Amino acid sequence: MSSPRSEQRPRATTDEETAKKTGSKAASAKKTEPEAAPAKKTAGKATPVQKTAGKTAPVQKTAGKAASAKKTESRAGAAKKKAPVTKGRAKAAPAGRAPARTAPARAAAGSDPELLAAIDRVVDGHHHDPHSVLGVHAQGRTTVVRVLRPHATEVHLELRDGDRVRAEHLHRGVFTAEVPGKGPGGPAGYRVIARYEDGAEHTAADPYPFAPVLGDLDLHLIGEGRHEELWRALGAHTRTLETGAGEVSGTSFTVWAPNARGVRLIGDFNLWNGVGHPMRSLGGTGVWELFVPGVGDGALYKFQLLGADGHWRDKADPMARATQVPPQTASVVTTSGHVWTDQEWMAERKGVEPHRAPMSVYEVHLGSWRPGLSYTELAEQLVEYVTELGFTHVEFLPVAGHPYDGSWGYQVTSYFAPTPRFGSPDGFRHLVDSLHRAGIGVLLDWVPAHFPKDDWALARFDGTALYEHPDPRRGEHPDWGTLIFNYGRTEVRNFLVANALYWLEEFHIDGLRVDAVASMLYLDYSREDGGWEPNVFGGRENLEAIDFLKELNTVVYRRNPHAVMIAEESTAYPGVTLPVDHGGLGFGLKWNMGWMHDTLEYLAKEPVHRRYHHDEITFSMVYAYSENYVLPLSHDEVVHGKRSLFNKPPGDEWQRAANLRALLAFMWSHPGKQLLFMGGEIAQGDEWSHLDGVPWWLLRYDHHAGTQRLVKALNDLYRPRPALWSLDTDPAGFQWLDGGDRDGNTLSYLRRGEDGSALVCAVNFSPVPRPDWRIGLPWEGRWAAVLNTDEARFGGSEYPAPAHVQARAQEWHGQPFSAEVTLPPLGAVWFEHRP
Repeated sequence: MSSPRSEQRPRATTDEETAKKTGSKAASAKKTEPEAAPAKKTAGKATPVQKTAGKTAPVQKTAGKAASAKKTESRAGAAKKKAPVTKGRAKAAPAGRAPARTAPARAAAGSDPELLAAIDRVVDGHHHDPHSVLGVHAQGRTTVVRVLRPHATEVHLELRDGDRVRAEHLHRGVFTAEVPGKGPGGPAGYRVIARYEDGAEHTAADPYPFAPVLGDLDLHLIGEGRHEELWRALGAHTRTLETGAGEVSGTSFTVWAPNARGVRLIGDFNLWNGVGHPMRSLGGTGVWELFVPGVGDGALYKFQLLGADGHWRDKADPMARATQVPPQTASVVTTSGHVWTDQEWMAERKGVEPHRAPMSVYEVHLGSWRPGLSYTELAEQLVEYVTELGFTHVEFLPVAGHPYDGSWGYQVTSYFAPTPRFGSPDGFRHLVDSLHRAGIGVLLDWVPAHFPKDDWALARFDGTALYEHPDPRRGEHPDWGTLIFNYGRTEVRNFLVANALYWLEEFHIDGLRVDAVASMLYLDYSREDGGWEPNVFGGRENLEAIDFLKELNTVVYRRNPHAVMIAEESTAYPGVTLPVDHGGLGFGLKWNMGWMHDTLEYLAKEPVHRRYHHDEITFSMVYAYSENYVLPLSHDEVVHGKRSLFNKPPGDEWQRAANLRALLAFMWSHPGKQLLFMGGEIAQGDEWSHLDGVPWWLLRYDHHAGTQRLVKALNDLYRPRPALWSLDTDPAGFQWLDGGDRDGNTLSYLRRGEDGSALVCAVNFSPVPRPDWRIGLPWEGRWAAVLNTDEARFGGSEYPAPAHVQARAQEWHGQPFSAEVTLPPLGAVWFEHRP
């Protein structure tokens, strides 16, 4: 398949293990509660992040969502006496003395046992609604405020008018204060000033007076598995909430973990200690949420989940839109500031039917095209290169976050975050934007077939098989050492469908190449007898995966009708590109893996033996219109001992280069869209390695520079000639002239366009030139040789061949006219009518 997925990689180091121990004074405060967990130490130097207190990036205001959290009547939950109110700053402890400890381990006398039990559950991390305990609560004619500040020795509330109210310690780091009348005036009406044993003060707004940011519609759609813009609901989002007492900026965190007993938020803003940030569950949807004031872009975070099995797990956000650079694994709060400038491209693509349009694709692994380049630098150098060579599209190997370079991106751990190896998410947007402005489409490899087992990512996310299928016969891939999504679960399908839409809509991607579709379609894929269970009808088809693929393509094409969905499917499964309403899977295009393997097997034979394998080079036309095809010469075929394209054919260097040129001309003139992996265009000699860049130094040699010039010439000829692409999926676009010359190793055929144009193509896969070779032509008159791969500028032998021939009324190859042409050794020629 598409990567060395079975390779083992070292365990990724967590941010807690690699981050440097913080020197914050608040962190150095000694424990005041034996029950509270200490702040996690972080070793090594943490990635610098933007300070979040008071410096959040501008965000869209969210109106109508600042209502105070649901009030829950406590039963004598606050101190009986009214807390003293003081103007201005609270009186400090006498010099030379530590502040009086106000957070004893024991509970305040006379406290309600039920309230204390609820506080225990909050502090221990398994209360489903900490907001019912913490925050603002009406009590008769007064208001009680409870705040959780573990390790604090003294806590005050700072009210809107500047007054400070001392909060008394209630139990296990929970402090309470009674405020008269309407109290602090809503969620933005107070800030918490916490003092620690070293005398340091920390002032911040409190997370617990706020109502949930997600509305009923969001929760309903999530529960139904139909939230097509799931990335707008879940994850981390900076926002400014308007309240009756002013604006509060911060970040809302939401995560789906239906089987968790409790969820905490941890990050660099709380020293990776989640005791002070328990999250609340939003009913039966399985969503947990918390709005944290003062946290903004650049903040690092994870979710700490108490699983159904009683174990705590630190997990990266499945919906994170940015991540740390591997091997660090934290999620990063981010807000896009990119301003798109590709409006012309986006408008023009609405009128393009991909099947009837040119598509010449340059497949790129960003990390090894020119190693060391950022997204911004690629936006200059890659765009210039692809434009110069004339490709219509680029296709990127997976860009989504992945911890192991050697997986090439096919073991995804962060489905919504572009890899940070080359820059920020906006840097990737800039790259796409730049390609579009240059008139180049962008395709992206997308991996819904499986995901790795890293313990900080999706695997057993809430202590159960949440994203993966619980049955290992369906939930684990034996070849790749990965887990398989549970396609029968609505929320998992929603996660994947929304992810596809996310890349198409948020990053303006023009199409997705869906990886490893064959592994999804069959329950027995790569499994021995007894290692799989038949479906309900006794068959081997994975009915749940098939339904998912149909749903995926239906939703994508409904919302993005001019995108293209491409299947990497290596079997003869019927109807991959047939519309869903006609019983198919609904893809737009499918990689023609059969053409690729048969053609490369043929080219690997000595020319003298090719006569015995002629059917391999012609067989593709037997099924060419069974699906809508892309012809790939992909990354898969130039690794793991398969040799580079240049080294697949036999013979000396000249013969290998000539074979490659003939192959490329055959490919560009065969029905179907073209895809060429980077390095193939310069006849790269060594196999591709993700550790090494394309050997550009080879361009100093004629065979390599000549192959590059040929690829540019093929693209320059291809784009303006509808005969080469407008009828790729219509049998009217191709006609054999002579497909049976096995002894001569030649092929000749006619390509037609929907505009009535025609191109005659002939390929000689023998090292013997064919002078005076007669070919049938549809029209009388002058025909020009618009391509000859044996020209010296391409590194060819420049075997004498006329640039023009005259078609005369002599029937040949089923055509009314014909002419004698010269087929160069191991070369291809194209002829075009010039009346």
